[in-house]
Amino acid sequence: MDINQLIEIIKNKLNKNIDCDNIKVEDKTFLHKDHKTHDKNKYHIKIIITSNYLKTKNKIKSTKEIYKILDEELKKYIHSIQILIN
Repeated sequence: MDINQLIEIIKNKLNKNIDCDNIKVEDKTFLHKDHKTHDKNKYHIKIIITSNYLKTKNKIKSTKEIYKILDEELKKYIHSIQILIN
């Protein structure tokens, strides 16, 4: 899977399952290419979500909900994920 496909899947899944005003997904893989554990088939992703729904929850619950939604992608295509909730 290429990064553009993955970004679309992430956006679609989050939009479908969480009330969001905006979702931005960034590929940060280039920052980690020299790491010993780098796998060219997995990506480093940054997700910026604007959601009043998520802001009403504490950070741990919001993160768990996002991880549950993206479970398959996390197992197969994502090495690292950074989540910012606005």
